[in-house]
Amino acid sequence: MKAVMKVARGEGNVEVRDVPEPHAGPRHVVLQVAAAGVCGTDIHIYRDDGGYAFSPPVVLGHETAGTVVEVGADVHRIKVGDRVTTETFYYTCGQCRFCRSGYPNLCPERKSIGSGVDGAMTKYVVVPEHNCHVLPEDVDLLAGSITEPLACCVHGILERAGILPGDVVLVSGPGAIGQFCHQVAKSAGATTIVCGVGGDEARLELARELGADHALNVQKDDLRALVQDLTDGRGVDVAVEAAGANASLQQCLDLVRKGGTLAQMGLYARPVSFDMNLVPLKELKLTGSFSHVPSAWPRALRLVAEGKVNSRRLITRQVPITEWKSAFEAFNARTECKIVVTPVD
Repeated sequence: MKAVMKVARGEGNVEVRDVPEPHAGPRHVVLQVAAAGVCGTDIHIYRDDGGYAFSPPVVLGHETAGTVVEVGADVHRIKVGDRVTTETFYYTCGQCRFCRSGYPNLCPERKSIGSGVDGAMTKYVVVPEHNCHVLPEDVDLLAGSITEPLACCVHGILERAGILPGDVVLVSGPGAIGQFCHQVAKSAGATTIVCGVGGDEARLELARELGADHALNVQKDDLRALVQDLTDGRGVDVAVEAAGANASLQQCLDLVRKGGTLAQMGLYARPVSFDMNLVPLKELKLTGSFSHVPSAWPRALRLVAEGKVNSRRLITRQVPITEWKSAFEAFNARTECKIVVTPVD
């Protein structure tokens, strides 16, 4: 079967190769992949810029959903024919303080599909049974394939930042993570502002379509005046940095109210600088979140099933895995919201 692989260290070194079809171990299942989302993690691995650890040669892709075609001898909950999405952690030790506290994302021995072991940019992928979540009946495989970034946002926005009904929430960055964040915040009863820059017009319009109360280009519109008007001059209750850009971070620090929360969702390709004095002077709570935790997945799927989050609408481009390069280029150019690649025979 054909697969998109990072074949060696260094920038680039990604190509389509033929690899053997996998088989299920005793507690694992094999999914026939419907689609795999292109994520910033894949770009970091492509560039080998230090933004994410990986072990080549490895098949890329950790956001996925598919149909179960094989189950191991000790698999009892999941059955052949089930439509499932999957958590990404292929292996965690289960013994460290992080695993035992419900934070396997922080396990020092963690290996994930698409970086530590073969991932989903291919036809079949092997995952542990306990990672699988059966998709609700009304959630199709394409929407289900990007449950992982939604689970990341549920963890970062609801579990870490603790958004409350009535909060005014600024989401800086209208990419896929930002689009999920503002929908999740809206589901919690918040008033949402999504902002971007030149070139983000289509994604800002998408944010409006998906229920953002306000969506604006900070290079044309007065974001500060809007925030002042909505909050009686206090500043937003929660600022979500979802762009992974230095200017975006400083903007969030400037516009969050005293005693408010800055939720860092974006990852940076290089070190950033900002006025750290604002954290103590404004008594800010600064939260970060990395990947997802098991508790976020049922809630993420429920939000999609109830129509409070529209995953499917975020997918603005589908390409076969043989066209992975154009997908990566479109991701970097910010011309799409969410791109998925699909298997080929």
